[in-house]
Amino acid sequence: MKRPTIADIARRAGVSKGAVSYALNGQPGVSEATRKRILSIAQEIGFNANSAARALSGARARAVGLTLCRPARILGIEPWFMGLISGFEAELGAESYALTLQVVATPEQEVEVYRRWWGERRIDGVIVTDIREDDIRIPVLQQLQLPAVVIGGPGDTGPIAQIWSDDAGAITEAVRYLVALGHHRIARVSGVADLLHTQNRTKAFEAVCAALGLDHALTIPADYTGEEGSRATRRLLIGGDRPTAIIYDNDVMAVAGLAVAQEMGLSVPGDLSIVAWDDSPLCSLVHPPLTALSRDISAYGAQAARELLAAIDGKRVGNVEAGRAHLTPRGSTAPPRQDL
Repeated sequence: MKRPTIADIARRAGVSKGAVSYALNGQPGVSEATRKRILSIAQEIGFNANSAARALSGARARAVGLTLCRPARILGIEPWFMGLISGFEAELGAESYALTLQVVATPEQEVEVYRRWWGERRIDGVIVTDIREDDIRIPVLQQLQLPAVVIGGPGDTGPIAQIWSDDAGAITEAVRYLVALGHHRIARVSGVADLLHTQNRTKAFEAVCAALGLDHALTIPADYTGEEGSRATRRLLIGGDRPTAIIYDNDVMAVAGLAVAQEMGLSVPGDLSIVAWDDSPLCSLVHPPLTALSRDISAYGAQAARELLAAIDGKRVGNVEAGRAHLTPRGSTAPPRQDL
């Protein structure tokens, strides 16, 4: 939990602490080359001179950071994020911690936010979502010694603790259920393809379909939005050998897919069965209500927040496997018609 100091910069730059102070405050007394080297090191290790007062006092920020590398419009429409954040808030609020949220466009921007927050003493730790293979954020968090908990995986995050759900087991349950109903042409509309949990789901979907002898299993990548869910559904349904069942990686895309099927004159579940990942009120408000993979997202968020607070307190935290999603059958799934 050691935060960067002027002494750290001085040691790495091979200069005195006074020289570092001159460079950071724009004062004469150091060469331009030395000033640039000092400023570069300060940025690299996440030091910000404006936070000196808090650093000297040793006070905590009493805040936890969350950056989301997703289109901002998704936050207003995807219940998963709202459930997750409500879990964070419930746990953090009980300990008088605030949640600092920022939406970014790229993982590189996310890294810069971490450096700035940590250097300016705005946060005491971060919750990291949407883990990727060879994720560039992980080595930066390790370098900064910034307390963190990763939601998602399992993946290689080194000493940084992870909390994840058994997505492979959940999708296997969904496919086996559809096959038991009599479906043999099953497709999936996935989330963002480069996310680790999406890749884990795709591998599990392909594996269970192969094990059950399903020759027409297909995954179409999307981005969790209704627009992309609609496009992917149309692509699947206009083909000559259209699926009789589709699994969607979130509820928003599933609702959009339901609308497309009805727009094309297909009956749900007679002509097409639909399964949504992560149950929400959306799944129960449409007609027919959607069969969904259900889990307590708020509890998932609360558990991640507890792990992070423990890490901030200097306690040793390890990887945690949370309860996996289980199928909740509703009106959107049924045996396929015999003529399909």
